[in-house]
Amino acid sequence: MDTALLKELRIQGNEREDHDGGPPRWVWILGAVLIVLALLGAGGWWWWTQSQVPEVQTANAQARGGAGGNAVLQATGYVTARRAATVSTQITGTLTEVLFEEGDKVQKGQVLARLEDHALRAALDMARANVKSAQANIEATRAQLVQAQSDLRRQDELALSGMTTRQLAEQARTAVTATAAQLEARRREADAAAAQAAQAQVNFDYTVVKAPFSGVITAKAAQVGEIVSPLSAGGGFTRTGVGTIVDMDSLEVDVDVNEAYIGQVKSDMPAEAVLDAYPDWRIPAHVIAVVPSADRGKATVKVRVALEKKDQRVVPDMGVRVSFLAGKTQAQAAPPPGVLVPRSAVVTRDGADVVFVVVGQKAAARKVKQGTPVGDQAVVLEGLKAGEPLVLNPPEQLRDGGAIKLTAAK
Repeated sequence: MDTALLKELRIQGNEREDHDGGPPRWVWILGAVLIVLALLGAGGWWWWTQSQVPEVQTANAQARGGAGGNAVLQATGYVTARRAATVSTQITGTLTEVLFEEGDKVQKGQVLARLEDHALRAALDMARANVKSAQANIEATRAQLVQAQSDLRRQDELALSGMTTRQLAEQARTAVTATAAQLEARRREADAAAAQAAQAQVNFDYTVVKAPFSGVITAKAAQVGEIVSPLSAGGGFTRTGVGTIVDMDSLEVDVDVNEAYIGQVKSDMPAEAVLDAYPDWRIPAHVIAVVPSADRGKATVKVRVALEKKDQRVVPDMGVRVSFLAGKTQAQAAPPPGVLVPRSAVVTRDGADVVFVVVGQKAAARKVKQGTPVGDQAVVLEGLKAGEPLVLNPPEQLRDGGAIKLTAAK
């Protein structure tokens, strides 16, 4: 009886759970599900936090000019070149040589590139040969004229002595006239051949590209083997230029002045320029002219400003801020305190004036003390240094240490 009871209590092999060396299978499945849920939750949290990061534009704090209280207006603009050219060929051809690189200084008349010239060289050689042939014809016809004139003199002498007929004398005179006419025709043919040779020389010279003025190469637009044409061919396989040359002595500044303040700007007015790339470097300048045309969309007027000091650090398209001065600056005058910032960079937080300085991908709040504004710029007397990048129009939710995304200014 006991043996039968024990057999009934025995567990069969297919009914056993696998407890050899680990937990049950459902434990592994549950763990995997939890891990997947954790990863999804982390990814969702990261996506949500990234979507909450505001996108902002930035601007650098600018050093104030050395004119003290003489600065009556501030404006921003760019360095431009009054003398710049995209050098191209005057005929269509294949480049065989490009003799410059970006940044090279070139002189007026310096050879920059050459085109394939076999056909034009052959045409030039043929034209020169035609000139020599025409000159030879002139000499031959001149010799014939000399002979005809000698024959005429002999016929005239014989006619006077009665030893020849008048008809022969007239024929000799006609021969002289005809030969003289032929000589004139040969001379005209020689002139035509010389003109054709000159034209062939001009066409051949078109295969050589030269610098139109002295300057610096700022762009290399074509390489050896490419086809260059002065006209657009309507496709992407033909270049319309070889390179761009800029006369660095012609650099000046174009700034946009709000039309509400343009009445304060006059020709020859002293000014001071500060490049965005060198905020501590002040360049003496003066107003060249106020362009008599307004931009309807921006409500601004363009003003041309000359830089009184040339420097290799000044290059085209650099951003620049110009201070228009009421009087001439003093070399020994100390710069006024504080820096200039756009008014949109200064906001109020907890009753204090604050700017947000860009530190990596975060914004650091910094309390500042403001002075009297200059034009459309705020003057920060304390709390900032020139060149520090600031957040423009900080959003209300931005706080000290908050993450930000930097976007290009529009």
